[in-house]
Amino acid sequence: MKHLAPCLVVMAGLLAACAPISPELAARQCEERARAADGVTGEVGIGIGTGGARSKVKLGVSSDIFRQRDPYQVYDSCVREKSGQGPIRPLVL
Repeated sequence: MKHLAPCLVVMAGLLAACAPISPELAARQCEERARAADGVTGEVGIGIGTGGARSKVKLGVSSDIFRQRDPYQVYDSCVREKSGQGPIRPLVL
């Protein structure tokens, strides 16, 4: 019986991960995905300190760009998939 308890905890966690999330949380997560589908994302940083000059470049490319998916469709389908219902607010890019 002692060995069964950890298994039940793990199974409960896995089931919770599959459950729909709130529409608000889904909207926040899916807005980021839709922005990524709208183009290449990234950041560039340059700095000078006591250790000398430093630079940083970070680029992100979504597979939705290559499939030429509309960011609004990406947002809508993402929210429906995550929350089980339609978006609660429109996407603003």
